[in-house]
Formats: sequence, C-alpha cells, structure tokens
Amino acid sequence: MKDTLIPSSIIKYSMENALEIIFLFEKSGQITIFNKTARQDLQYEKEPVFIYDIFPNSFQAIEDGFESALAFGNDIKQLMAYRKNKTCFPVQARLLELETEPISYLCMASNTSEQTLMEKHMNQASKEAKEAQQVKSEFIANVTHELRTPVNGILGNIRELIQIEDDTTKKRLLHLVEHGCQDMNAIINSILDFSKLEAGKFTLEPRQFHFRNMIDYVRNNHMPKITEKGLDFFVTVSPDLPKYIIGDELRIVQILNNLLSNACKFTSVGKINLEVVKTGQINNRIELFFIVIDTGIGIKKADIDKLFKSFSQVDASITRKYGGTGLGLNICKQLVELMDGTIQVDSERGKGSMFSFHIWVEVPNEEVQNTTVVSDAPTVLNKIKSFAQESNHTIWTYGTPENLEEIHKKMSKLILSMEMDNWEKAEMFAETIKQLTADAPIEIKSTILRLKMAVQKEDYNKAFAAFEVLKENYQQQD
Repeated sequence: MKDTLIPSSIIKYSMENALEIIFLFEKSGQITIFNKTARQDLQYEKEPVFIYDIFPNSFQAIEDGFESALAFGNDIKQLMAYRKNKTCFPVQARLLELETEPISYLCMASNTSEQTLMEKHMNQASKEAKEAQQVKSEFIANVTHELRTPVNGILGNIRELIQIEDDTTKKRLLHLVEHGCQDMNAIINSILDFSKLEAGKFTLEPRQFHFRNMIDYVRNNHMPKITEKGLDFFVTVSPDLPKYIIGDELRIVQILNNLLSNACKFTSVGKINLEVVKTGQINNRIELFFIVIDTGIGIKKADIDKLFKSFSQVDASITRKYGGTGLGLNICKQLVELMDGTIQVDSERGKGSMFSFHIWVEVPNEEVQNTTVVSDAPTVLNKIKSFAQESNHTIWTYGTPENLEEIHKKMSKLILSMEMDNWEKAEMFAETIKQLTADAPIEIKSTILRLKMAVQKEDYNKAFAAFEVLKENYQQQD
C-alpha cells in the first residue's frame, strides 16, 4: 500500500491557523516563518526576528548563529517568550530539529498566562483558606475554653446547693441545671474535637494500658444509666485478648462512650450488648472488633447515610426529643479511621441497631505471639447480627412472654419513681409502657392513657389507681 501524501497547501493552512504559536528558524537563528497566532502574541510582522529575540533567557547569539543549553526534542519546556515591546509571558514549548537540508528548527508553544494566573489565584485562595481555618480553629479553641470556665463554675456551685437543699421541688430544679451544665460541657468538648479533626491537628497519643480495666471503666460508667431505665446490660470480652495493649485509651473510651450513650438514649426496653473480639493479628499488631447492639428505636435504611455526617441527625424530631449536636458519630468515624479502622451500622426502624467498628493496636513485646491471623471480622459480625435478629423483637407484641416481662419491669420502675417523687422518670416509664401496649385491647390502652396523664400532672392517687388496674390485668395475662 502506498503512503498517502498530504498536500503542502493543507500543511501550510493547518500551521497558519493553529491555536498554538508555531514558527520555523534557521541555523543562523533567524525566524523564517511565523503563523498567525505567533504574529498576534509576539507582535512581530515582517521585520527580521531571531530566536534569541523571542527567548533571550534560553538562546544567545554567537558569530555563526545561536547557542542554547536546551535539548531539542519532544520534551515540554517552561520558557518565557518576549514580545516585540520587550514584555513577556510564560509558554510551554517544544523545540524540534527538522531533517532538512539546510538544517532548520521548529518551535511549537502554548501561551500559559491564563493557566499561570489561575494557579496563582488557586494558590492564594488555598493560602487564604488555610489562614481562615487556622483563625477559626484558634477562635473555637479560645471560645470553648472561655465557655468551659463559667459552665464548670456553675456546675460546682449547683452540686454544692444540691447537697444542702432539702426542698424536693428546688432540688429537682437544681438537678435539671446540673444536667444542663453536663450537656453543655459535652457539646463544648465535641465542638473542640471536631475542630481539631477538621483542621488536621488531631493526633493520637498511644500508650500501654490494661485493656480489661478500660472495659470495666466503660461498663461501670454506663451501668447506672442503663439499669435505671430498666434495661439489661451485657459486656463480653473474648478471652484471647492480651492483658495489655498499646493504643490511645482515651479515644477508644470516647468512641465506646458515644455508642453506648446513644444506645441508652434511644432504647426504652430490652437490652444493650457490648462485645469485643480479636479478629486479626500481624506480628505485634492486632485488630480489635467492637460491637454495640441495642433494642431501641432503630433507624430507617434510607437514613443510615446521614448518621456519620457533621451536624446531622436522622430527623429534626430526634434533636427535639433526645438532644445532641449531630457531631458525635462523625467524630467517632474520624477517630476510628485514625486508628486504621472503619465503623458501620446495621439497623431497621423499630428493631434496634448494631454499631460495629474495628481498630488496629499494638501488643507489648512480652505478649507478642509470632503469628499472622487473617481478619475474621465479617464472620464475627454476621454471627452476632444473626443472634441479634433472632433475639429481637417479640418484646413489642403485646401478650408475649417477652412483652409481659418488659411491662412488669417498667411497672416496677414506675411505681418506685412515683414513691420517690421522681415524676420525670415516672413519665419516662409511663411512655415506655404505652409503647409496649400499642396493640393491646382498648381498655388497657385507655388505662395507660389515664396513667400517663396522672403522672404528667404529678397526681399520685390517680396514677396509683391506674397502676393497680394495670397490675391486676398483667397478673391475669401472666
């Protein structure tokens, strides 16, 4: 097959109308052909022009032509091109030596002024953004510090007043203020952590600590709140975990505290489980897998993606009813990722939630076993998930043994709260009993409604009367 030759007229036309600067120059350095773009950008017309006029920083005139340290070839070079009026602009250029007789050279260059200007603007914008981020971080750090001081001052005085106050009504109001101060401190800490993580200034502080002591601390910290709501709390730690590990104990506790606090907050009946297993080991690093399961309100599948976003709640009613900033899980996610792990959730509306995360930590030299274990986290998670699904949720079906057992627990907590004149807790238990009897006969539901209204009005006699009716019905069902 014969080679197809492109007519020289087409080549000349393409070169003349190209968007790039194109020109030919001879061994003497004189430019013989300028295309349209070159004439416009360099502002030369018919007068003699030499390559060292265009690129004076890269080409120099010598007796028989020019010299340059640049290598001719397809490599792109960053050069400064000078116009006739001696102003200049940046270009990306290719310099080619043509196989012609006599020898001639081709230059193809693109004006990068706009690109360079854009890069300068981007660099300036990036610099300004970093400075703004630094100012914001410093501002948040200063504000949170200034807020924490008066809040802790109020909290300390409130606790002293609680100890010396005998009036029940005043004491209840003081407890509300105390609770508000504690919530404020938690919000301040969350905002400060989030700011550090966002600014990339958050660093882990790994050290050696007793792992089971840490788990005991977490369990003891949450046990009163969980059992106070009439919930069961189970903590299981795999026996093959080492006694000591090296990691950031404070941040692991922070993650567990957040997950368990949420589980307690959103669970009114049933139980909360915390399980820890070892799912992998590579030399002196082990993978720890944590699972928190609750039988709470659960989350719609469509809303799960919102959980780990900043300042996000599943819906507005969550914030109104349960409080929170929407930062906790986002902070947990970032902390877990700093520990080379991931966090995930499996949940269904009305059927509880299961949060799980894995992290990598180190083992002290004296406890290292020279072995490599492939991560088995998915298998562990599937087994626990299957168990959780099997154990849920006949609690909500009125009349089942599980349902009646929960009603009995909540009725006992209700009457105890009423006897102690703690109407806030009594109202919480009354609401839970109402949920547990949602599909009960109409007469039971009516009694529950009377009970709840009496509790809201702090009317002990009417509340107790309704309680007795429910108790009698419960005993008949049982």
